[in-house]
Amino acid sequence: MTFSLKTHSSWPQDSVSRLTFPIIAGIRIALSLANVTKSLRSNPLLSSPLDSFLNLQEGVYLFKHAEDPYSGGSFHHSPLFLSIFTTLLPSSQYSPLIWAFCDIAGALALVSIWRARQNTSTSSWGDLITIAYILNPYVILPSLAMSTSSLENMLILITLKFASQGRQPPTLLFLAFLVQVSLSYLLLILPIFVLVNMGPSSQLAKPHGSTVPIRPIASMFGKFLVYSLCLTFASTIIANGWSWTSQTWGASLLLPDLTPNPGLWWYFFTEMFDHFRPFFLMVFSVHLLIYVFPVFLKFRYDPLYASFILIGILGIFKPYPTLASPGLFISMIVIFPEIYAYLRHPVVTVLLYLHASLLMPLFHGLWLQQGTGNANFFYASTLVFACANGAALIDCIWAGLRLAIGPDSEEYVIIQE
Repeated sequence: MTFSLKTHSSWPQDSVSRLTFPIIAGIRIALSLANVTKSLRSNPLLSSPLDSFLNLQEGVYLFKHAEDPYSGGSFHHSPLFLSIFTTLLPSSQYSPLIWAFCDIAGALALVSIWRARQNTSTSSWGDLITIAYILNPYVILPSLAMSTSSLENMLILITLKFASQGRQPPTLLFLAFLVQVSLSYLLLILPIFVLVNMGPSSQLAKPHGSTVPIRPIASMFGKFLVYSLCLTFASTIIANGWSWTSQTWGASLLLPDLTPNPGLWWYFFTEMFDHFRPFFLMVFSVHLLIYVFPVFLKFRYDPLYASFILIGILGIFKPYPTLASPGLFISMIVIFPEIYAYLRHPVVTVLLYLHASLLMPLFHGLWLQQGTGNANFFYASTLVFACANGAALIDCIWAGLRLAIGPDSEEYVIIQE
């Protein structure tokens, strides 16, 4: 049976509050105008070399002065971002408002995904969804730092929104844009294609009987390639050559900048001998791909949930993550309330997140500011953060699988024992 709020009398059924959303949006806009944004832009937890606003400003400056921003090896943003922030969104004192409005657009897209999943036009659950996204510290802090990872989160949610509504052309266009920005989003192609054709309705409780449409997916893949080629051609024209490919797509595969971040790659390759580096770069990259088909096959009857799980995997193993990467996964949990009863250790997971959130800035400060710590301290805190992300991801996978079995079945009792 498809999960619906109507089956839970304790949950309100009124439309989304007309006051809650404007208040939350107003808080977000007010924060963007505060002076704290400038002090956060260089924080490695909130922005990486691939999505730093400071690097973006440098690239825009060089581009405006007829210099190749990709020639120095420090600019890794997509030419599409370079073009947008040179023409449509020029840098000014009001630039933080762009990120505020992007967060608001992302929250609206998440509410639309929820409504499409529940097949309803109104629901007060939208208030909680808005709060869970806009006021999530892992989402709002990178956004205040003006990291383009926050813009990527918005693009992911808009892509999922259009896919949930069955709107194929905008879905393929935004998905192609995402892949242009970062190759990591190739992981989302298959479940999003299926989501367009099957819809977002919850099928976790009845996985058997759903079939995956093969022929429409093949057709969509051809159209996606056309969109991707057009955007690649546009990027080449903007960059006046192909040098951008090695500095954008290549950066996520070759890891040229080992600036510390909340991810798992940087420390490993800092300690790596050069002659082992190509092999382990291949291993780390392929490691991301091996999750796609198992996750998709297991949750093929609910492609929105499969996309959610893959977003969580990206939040853990992405080459250059920020707090925004797992932040999107955490915020999306709110649109799957049917799994809450099946989560095994949510309290432990929350405590792990709290522990990591306190340790990472502390150990980073001890290492690079006070000089009383070292890289091992900070990397240990990022390992705790990875454990928190892994605990949340595994718990969500478990809950999704147990929901398909049901608490009254013999298989569920055997597994519990």
